[in-house]
This record gives sequence, C-alpha cells and structure tokens, in this order.
Amino acid sequence: MKLKPEFITYNANGESMLVPTGDAEFSGLVKGNRTLGAILELLKQDTDEAAVVTAMLARFDASEEIIAADVRKAITELRNIGALDE
Repeated sequence: MKLKPEFITYNANGESMLVPTGDAEFSGLVKGNRTLGAILELLKQDTDEAAVVTAMLARFDASEEIIAADVRKAITELRNIGALDE
C-alpha cells in the first residue's frame, strides 16, 4: 500500500496535514499530530501495515499494542477517504 499521488502531506508546528489535489475524489483536509505525520511519511513508499508498525516502534516510546492500534486507525481512515493505493 502507498499514499496516492493525489494527496500532498504538510507538517507545520507539530501538526500534520493531508491535502488532496484537484484530481482526488476526496475534498477536505485531514489534520493530525506528529504520529499521523510519521505514518504518512512511511506511506510515501510502498509498504504494509506490519512494516509501518515496526518503523513506528523504533521511532516512538509506546507499546506495540498502542502503536498498532494507532496505525490501524490511521490506515482505516486513509482507506475511507481513498488516499491509499493498494
């Protein structure tokens, strides 16, 4: 899975944003914290959920259970808005 090129990521002052271009079916703005920003950065390359969880474990000081739940929630939301190529 990978973030579709019709979506642009932006980080400012600890806030992450996902912005659709005119070619995206979704119209709106997705805002999140630095955890979402890290997930979005990982999704710029072709990957899978397990690899994202592993990378997040190396980056953040949280349990695997919490990180896996956060990653699952973010990926589900990104799927819902059509932001992922799978």
